[in-house]
Amino acid sequence: MSSVCSYELRCRECGRSYGNQPLSICDECFSPLEVFHDLEAARGVFTRDAISKGPHSIWRYRALLPVPEGFESDLAVGDTPLFRAPHLEKKIGAGKLYIKNDAVCLPTLSFKDRVVAVALANARAFGFDTVGCSSTGNLANAVAAQSARLGLKACILIPADLEPAKILNTQVYGARLVRIDGNYDHVNRLCSQIADRFNWGFVNVNLRPYYAEGSKTVGYEIAEQMGWKLPDNVVVPMAGGSLITKIKKAFAELIALGLVEEKKVRFFGAQATGCSPISTAVKTGNDMEPQKPSTIARSLAIGNPADGPYAKKAILESGGWAEDVSDEEVVAGIQMLAEAEGIFTETAGGVTTAVTKKLIAQGRIKEGETTVLCITGNGLKTTDVLTELYATEPAVRPRLKDFEEYLSSLNALPTTASADADNLVAGGVHVR
Repeated sequence: MSSVCSYELRCRECGRSYGNQPLSICDECFSPLEVFHDLEAARGVFTRDAISKGPHSIWRYRALLPVPEGFESDLAVGDTPLFRAPHLEKKIGAGKLYIKNDAVCLPTLSFKDRVVAVALANARAFGFDTVGCSSTGNLANAVAAQSARLGLKACILIPADLEPAKILNTQVYGARLVRIDGNYDHVNRLCSQIADRFNWGFVNVNLRPYYAEGSKTVGYEIAEQMGWKLPDNVVVPMAGGSLITKIKKAFAELIALGLVEEKKVRFFGAQATGCSPISTAVKTGNDMEPQKPSTIARSLAIGNPADGPYAKKAILESGGWAEDVSDEEVVAGIQMLAEAEGIFTETAGGVTTAVTKKLIAQGRIKEGETTVLCITGNGLKTTDVLTELYATEPAVRPRLKDFEEYLSSLNALPTTASADADNLVAGGVHVR
């Protein structure tokens, strides 16, 4: 699938066209710009057969991605697994539960790799030699890694209190990292000024419309991996609010092009209570009001999300809902997903898992329905929230007697003869 269908930027509110340029806000009504594709032209190009012949990455969908004509990439971003989660189903009383696991997305283990790949394809086309972003961590990692691969200079601004692992995972790629004494919203405002002053390509500022379209690939993959069918429900973590709107847009495009049967999918947004402007607006019915972030889920800690009103609209139009959970529930969600399905997610995934449990308890997600949980980042990035829960125990000498005493101290040793302990099975392996 070599060709790209025509696209242009348009204002979401007044509809004014801006062609293609590094711009994110309408000059006339100051509303955000969005990429609009010519779906009629896509009918003969964006087909199941053409997609199946594409690479095992987001580029199999390049006909409906805003990338320059002739653009080619060998970066294997996307194509992350979707699989059934039977043990988690039992734990939380779900129906058919699936995990879309972007915690393994290349190159930096979060869904942000998708959006950055599309943004940087345009950065090069627009002639930027320096790129950057404002970030709560995952985006910083993705921009640093991919700009290194493309030979672009990178300047990345972050709140000063980010998790150490995310800071390290940005610095290792050689990007210039600037810590700002403020929250994400302060950092983002500064980046807007820097982009204008230095003519740099900031992926979530002047390149934002292109960047956001990369999120559609999550929706495309869900549909394709389910055998070109749509689920009943999708639960999505919300920071800036863009991801949930773009998955919804992807499903709508697939329906319009006849790749899937028309179906109303309900969208559920997940936030941490310490930063929940979108879920609060959904639950109260009021306009979204900015909040001062105070949560361990720093990757979702955007108090004034740019796409918040659109996320709220997408949720309510679909018949879905939004919920938020405490920091304690976030940690419990991380542990629950890890123990049930062997997936170690960061705090955002803990939010998604815990919110799904709450939605099922509320009866908003019903038994028998097919639900997809979007896990967007890897747990190795936020280990600091768990370190106090897993204290290092004293070492046991390499003697069977010492091991038996250890098990006895945990009330784990069967009250049988010592010989029975020799045949103790742990994880399917005989311990001798």
